Amino acid sequence: MASYGATFDIAQPQKFDRVHIAIRLLIVIVLGILGGVIGWLYGAVYLAVPVAAAILISQRGAEQYLAGANQTMTKWLRYLLAFYVYMGLLTDRLPNEEPKETLHFEVATSGSPTAGSTLLRIILAIPSAIVLGLLGIVAGVLVLFAAIMILIQETYPEGVYNFLRGVVRWEARLFAYIASLVDEYPPFALDTQPEGPAPAPPSA
Repeated sequence: MASYGATFDIAQPQKFDRVHIAIRLLIVIVLGILGGVIGWLYGAVYLAVPVAAAILISQRGAEQYLAGANQTMTKWLRYLLAFYVYMGLLTDRLPNEEPKETLHFEVATSGSPTAGSTLLRIILAIPSAIVLGLLGIVAGVLVLFAAIMILIQETYPEGVYNFLRGVVRWEARLFAYIASLVDEYPPFALDTQPEGPAPAPPSA
């Protein structure tokens, strides 16, 4: 597949820590108590990213927004993706650690966005978000399977890992698009292969 403006990758650890299954379960319970089921949380982020981008664009202008994106929007999205890969059983590194040591997420900015065009992308991105929602159902089942496998043998099949990585990659590309960091619409493809120089997994 031709390279997209936003690249995402992460390396599969040789082994996972069973303790982190309990930590993730605790996070889900806390989110449930707060009324923040994962679907609701994703919906909130889906709206928050373009709104925040529109505010920054209106304050700084498109040129300065894109020029400083690596210190603002791209940096924030790395932390968001670090949370996604942790909850999605792609890594045991907690999302409060430096994201660049956990995953690869880089954006080659393009276009000349306005606040209005950025907010419009909330609507334009709906088709991609719907497909992601359907893939998310499959991913949820696979995460449960992966969690069971980790509890049994501290790892899970590479094919499952690649699928889950592909779902997060699609999310990363969509976030870059709705944040107006890239002008091109995200490809409708589940790209599961290695894409960039992912950080080395922690030693077992």
